[in-house]
Amino acid sequence: MTRVGWVLLSAPLGCAQAVDGLRVETNEPRAFGYQVGEVVQRKVTVHAPMGWRLVEGSLPRPGGRGQAIELRRVAASVQAVPGGQRHELALEYQVFLAPANVRVLEIAPLRLRFEHATRSEEVRVEGWPVTVAPLTPLETSTRRGLGDLQPDRAPPLVDTHSIRIRLLGCAVLALLLLSALATVAFGPPWRAARNRPFARAWRELRHLPNQPEPLQWRAACRALHEAFNRCAGEVLFEPGLDRFVTVHPSFGVLRGEIARFMQMSRDEFFGDTAGADHRRARADDNGASTDDNGASAERDAAWLVNLCRRCRDAERGFAQSP
Repeated sequence: MTRVGWVLLSAPLGCAQAVDGLRVETNEPRAFGYQVGEVVQRKVTVHAPMGWRLVEGSLPRPGGRGQAIELRRVAASVQAVPGGQRHELALEYQVFLAPANVRVLEIAPLRLRFEHATRSEEVRVEGWPVTVAPLTPLETSTRRGLGDLQPDRAPPLVDTHSIRIRLLGCAVLALLLLSALATVAFGPPWRAARNRPFARAWRELRHLPNQPEPLQWRAACRALHEAFNRCAGEVLFEPGLDRFVTVHPSFGVLRGEIARFMQMSRDEFFGDTAGADHRRARADDNGASTDDNGASAERDAAWLVNLCRRCRDAERGFAQSP
């Protein structure tokens, strides 16, 4: 059985006070079933803060002839622990009493003195009862600690300081990884993607009406053509389209659509005025506005916006969808 308690010190006027930092643990021996000649072992552990020193003269001395239970051996050791020292005493007693009936013997209490730079304190280790049985078994005393059922031993405490440090380190590392992931997803790369040529053109063309005005149509074509120029690093026309697709293979599936846009852009900005007037007149006769391919202006606007969206996805490396 192990007992843990705060140490009591001797003070003037016979009063007892608790000493901060000094703590005593006793590993109690079996309290019953001893007979004459048997050895009783008791262990005492004193945890002392840094700066406290055990006075060797206060250790118990073996001897005490003529007593029912005699201290035979004292082994003292000290170990350094975080924040102080741990003093361990191994006490060995021998039973010299052969009673006719069961007798209760008391292991005498101990007083150990510890010194500090400015003061000294005396700690008390309480006594412990043991029973000595005769050669014939008798009913033991019902005193607490001497019955058949003994209280459970408290589980040893495990030092979790290193585990908490590792958990804290893992939490900090996880926080750094999450911060890096957030930076990659929502930081400069995300802002850079918004400033790519077709991403900027898409923000201008996505609100283009189905039947745009002539100035709106020309502005939309100009914005998309400027996106192609910025992406290619030069003014891009239909003859340079193969070289553009070779350098930017993600636009390969859009080559036919891009060629159509290049032809439309050329006709819009560089076509003859007479041809344009003739096409507008023909469109008025038919009751709808058409281009050279016969598509209506509403269809052209939707197609142009869809082409810009697909080009934006291509420059981001996304899969193309019609």
